Amino acid sequence: MFTTNKNKAVVLVCLTAFIALGLTAFTPGAEKKSKQAEFKNLQVLPKDITKEQLDKIMRGFNGALGVKCINCHVHEGDDFKQGWDYAADTKDDKKIAREMLKMTISINSTYFNFENSERPDTIRVVSCNTCHRGIQHPDAKGIQEQMGSMQKIQNPAPPPPAPANKQ
Repeated sequence: MFTTNKNKAVVLVCLTAFIALGLTAFTPGAEKKSKQAEFKNLQVLPKDITKEQLDKIMRGFNGALGVKCINCHVHEGDDFKQGWDYAADTKDDKKIAREMLKMTISINSTYFNFENSERPDTIRVVSCNTCHRGIQHPDAKGIQEQMGSMQKIQNPAPPPPAPANKQ
């Protein structure tokens, strides 16, 4: 009977030690950090952005402008899942996208940041889709090119007036 209790005690001690080691190896901050990837060359988007947040923004660009990833990002090789150089700044469209993103952040933080948020990049009243609506070049010529020559735009609406300077 004594050996049975001794065996149970040894198993219990080993099991407790195993659980204790498992708990010390698991830290909630480490799990959160693993979901947050390290991205290279983020110049406008927040440095602490998660992969899920970045993917959502990129898919938003795809839909709002009617483009694919290759429009801004460099890809080499035949395998579409590999060969991407997301950090490269060689394409002009990527540089233009950054400037447009700065513009929308500025518009939103200046005209729609009523609560003085510390994160104006999260205020999304004006977005890419506000002007682009699935068209890469939302000017009259770009709309004609993307809609086809069958639909001519007779008199495009003039751009809205610039806001008056307050002095």
